[in-house]
Amino acid sequence: MLLSGRCWDAVAGVMPNKKLTIANRTSEAGKVHEAVLPELIAHGFGPDAQFAVRLALDEALANAICHGNQQDPQTHVVVEYSIADDRVTISVKDQGTGFSPSQVPDPTLDENLGKLHGRGIMLMRAYMSDVLFNDRGNCVTLIKNRHCMRPLRLSGRYEPPRPLCPR
Repeated sequence: MLLSGRCWDAVAGVMPNKKLTIANRTSEAGKVHEAVLPELIAHGFGPDAQFAVRLALDEALANAICHGNQQDPQTHVVVEYSIADDRVTISVKDQGTGFSPSQVPDPTLDENLGKLHGRGIMLMRAYMSDVLFNDRGNCVTLIKNRHCMRPLRLSGRYEPPRPLCPR
């Protein structure tokens, strides 16, 4: 799904209450983990939800740093988040030109199975309640609802996840 304008425009009733800006290096991801993960625990999210959020967040950060900002050390990544007892909402925004998520090749097709990259969006969608992109394609918003039934066990061909999580 695409958001219009800013990252948080279509996330009804939720506004970020925390913001981090990190240098465009994968080694900076630890700073985000150190901020977000203790709050997940404090709000009572269990190990499965913590794993899901960390995995999706790692994928979003890697995409922003490596693909969005093209590993340019002069750029940065902005992470905004809100954690409540029932939902985690995190946006990751890079300074790149953006992309169209619908143009990302299906990582489960035979011709893509051997590729080293291309599974991040699929993993985010599998583990989160919702994954939203802004129109420009340089910001992803990850939403994890406490009672979400994800991750899904997918069999056969890749299909975008069905909405199994309460909004």
